[in-house]
This record gives sequence, structure tokens and C-alpha cells, in this order.
Amino acid sequence: MTSAPNTVSEQPRHLTADVLVIGWGKGGKTFAGAMAGQGKTVVMVEQDALLYGGTCINIACVPTKALVHEAARRREGDDPREFFTEAVQFRDTLIGKLNDVNLHMLLDQDAVTVVDGRARFVGPREVEVTPSAGGQGVAEHLRISAETVVINTGAVPVMPPLEGIDHPRVYDSTTIQHADPFPRRLAIIGGGPIGLEFASMFRDFGAEVTVIARGEILAGDEPEVRDSVVKVLTEEGIILRTDASAESIADAESGEGVVVRIADQDPVQADAVLVATGRKPATEDLGLDAAGVETDEQGAVVVDEQVRTTSEGVFALGDVHGGQQQTYLSLDDHRVVLSAVTGDGARRVSDRVAVPATTFITPPLSTVGITEAQAREAGHSVKTAVAQVEKIKAMPRPKTLRDARGVIKIVVDADTDLLLGARLFHVDSQEVINLLALAMRAGVTATQLRDGIWTHPSSTEALNEVLGQLG
Repeated sequence: MTSAPNTVSEQPRHLTADVLVIGWGKGGKTFAGAMAGQGKTVVMVEQDALLYGGTCINIACVPTKALVHEAARRREGDDPREFFTEAVQFRDTLIGKLNDVNLHMLLDQDAVTVVDGRARFVGPREVEVTPSAGGQGVAEHLRISAETVVINTGAVPVMPPLEGIDHPRVYDSTTIQHADPFPRRLAIIGGGPIGLEFASMFRDFGAEVTVIARGEILAGDEPEVRDSVVKVLTEEGIILRTDASAESIADAESGEGVVVRIADQDPVQADAVLVATGRKPATEDLGLDAAGVETDEQGAVVVDEQVRTTSEGVFALGDVHGGQQQTYLSLDDHRVVLSAVTGDGARRVSDRVAVPATTFITPPLSTVGITEAQAREAGHSVKTAVAQVEKIKAMPRPKTLRDARGVIKIVVDADTDLLLGARLFHVDSQEVINLLALAMRAGVTATQLRDGIWTHPSSTEALNEVLGQLG
């Protein structure tokens, strides 16, 4: 019997570097490039060549938004299956180019060594790499040690322990992007941002979509916004099963498709099931104990205000340390680490205020800050401005795009005239929310935004009219 190659019994080649980055996410790749630019030797370890550039570029933010855009282009007479196939081809071509660009951003730097393989800690600031095939970097059994180590392995989909979860017609948020055949009936387990984005997308592609959510859609958010989102989704034909708990997935008795059984409710018949119940930090089998790196109950790496782990010289960036899962927060993590390693050490995670977010349903829902209820609970004297988009006279842009659905709600401190939060559900909201977030960080008042000079026609100019409600 022959022994398997590249086992730990072999003597691996030993590499040493100033910086070791495990995982090619936004924060890690940017930190690696910055350190190489300062003349440091850097090793980047990525286990999957399809993830050069990180999750966002390859399987999450960018490809899904490309599909959202393509789905919105489908006309009533277009065949859903053919249109989806063409959209996926566009997605794959785009992502292939971005993947290659991200690879060469590091591979072409003399100070950077790209290693294809899975890293596992064998001691403080030291890993052993099991090589993987298919990449363009070094693929061999290695032991790597570095002065500074960055864990940047991201997050992976959570697959709940449901009976039938391993059914071949069950997808996660990655695999559903290449669903074959196209599911004309799609059941989605999970009513969070990921579930709603795919629900809106696949409905636009022409599928019949049912969302199975444990609780209320957008529970705890602004009621005006929640009602508007639910109205838009249901008018699009998406069935929302709320307060519903999926129990099992099995072949349909008819022999066509699958059935999702739900506690105390009728089952859902579908051709495929998307499980969108969240993502968890990817820390399994990293050997973190050997490095002295602690994790919490959810498996997230424990970090301090400078994203330092419990092991000296080891940092964790992005989704792997828990909290909000946003690529731009991973990018900001890299700034925190740069400050700690090469700067004055002044930057902290707690420096962040007014972090915006967008759920790319159609139209997109964007948020920043706190809700009216949260503001009152915190003791603020509150003023609110609320307007249905179709009734905003100074906002013609959505009408020109034939989509005037949605609502705007902005919460303002009555004593200081400063914004406390905003919910924007309309065309272009993913852009306008950045302006409001900047205003919150810079102390720009609601009055100044109300009196701002904005381009026309744009969605931003809604602020003139909406904030005018406040007097």
C-alpha cells in the first residue's frame, strides 16, 4: 500500500517571511500588497484558485449583483432557463477576469509568494500547508513561519441539521448561482438579506419563489420600511411564509422536484431549495489551538480593538472574527492592522461609526444608523421624515427608470439636528446611503442636507423634499 503524498510525515520545505496571510479576502490581499510595497516579504496562502481575490469578488457580492442586474433585464417573453444560462455565462466571464486581475496584483510582485494550499497552524506564527492543485502559485508541502500572521479565511454558509439537507437539489448561496437545471419553482429557507436577494433575483429570472422565514421579514426594523418591502416582494409574486420552521427536505411524492416540510404549516413544493440561513466564520481545521488563538462560541476568532488575536503577532481580518459580514469592513480591518504594524497604532475598530449596508433586492434597501424606536430607547428627542418614493415630487429619477416603488425614512436628533439613522428603499439607494453615512460621520446636519445642491435628475435630490418635512 502506497502512502498518500504530501502528508505531515514528509519533511516540508520551510519558508520564512515577514508577513503570512491566510486567505485571499479583501482585507488580506490589500494588507499583503501594502506590506510588499514597503519592501516586506509576503506569503499569501489560498486553498482554492477559484477564490483568488476573495469571497466577495468570486462567489458573493460581485457575481450575485451581476446576476441581480441581469435578471432585471429579462423581458416578459424571454425564456427563464435560456436567460438564466446567458446571465450565468456573463457572470462567469466577468468573475474570471476579476479573479485573474486579483491573482496578478500579488503574483507579479517580487516580494510576494503565492502558495496554493490549505494552511494549518502547527505553532505560534507557523503553519503547515497541504498543497492544492489548479492554481498558479507554489503548490507543495510547506512549513511557513512569519513575524506577522493574518488570518483572513472569511465565512462559509451555515447548513442547518435538517433531514434531507444533503439532497442533490439543495443549494447554498454559492452553488445556486450555477443551478442546473434552472429551478422554475424555488424554495428559499431563510428570510435574511441573502435569502431576500436571491428571492428577488430568481423571481426576476422568472421562477416561482417561496421564502420560508422563521420570524417576520425585517423584524425590528422601521415598520414603514418593512411594510413597503413586504408589499413590493408580494406584488412581485414572491410567497412569504413567515413564522415558519423547515423540518425536512425530501423527494416529492409526485416524483417531480422536492418538498420542504414545515412545522404546523402546509409543505412547499419546489424544483430546488436554497438554504440561506446565514454564514459562520471559517475557522474549522485551522489548528488555532496550536497557535494560541482563541475563538468564541460561534467559532469566530477573538480579537481586540486592533483585531489582534490572543496570540502575539497574529491578527484576524474580516468575517472570520465575527460581527457584520461586509467586504468594506474587511478593508477597514487592513487599515487597523497597518496602523498597528507600521503606523502609530492609533486606529481602532471602535472608530467606525455610521457603517452603511445594502440588501440588493429590487429596488435596493439601504440602511445606516439606528431606527426611530432605538433612538427613543437611547433617550434621544427624535424627529422623523417619511415619504413614499412615488409621491416625492423632487425625485423624478425613479420614475424615469420606471420604478418609483419604495419609501424613505430618516431619523434626526431634534436637539442637535444630526442624523441618527436612515432607511432608503428605492432606486439608487446603495449610492445615496453613502452620502448619509458620510454626513453622520462628519456632523453634517439635516438642515444642511435639506438645503444641499444636488444633481438633477438624481435620487439624492429627494433629500431636499423629504428633509423639508422637518421644518
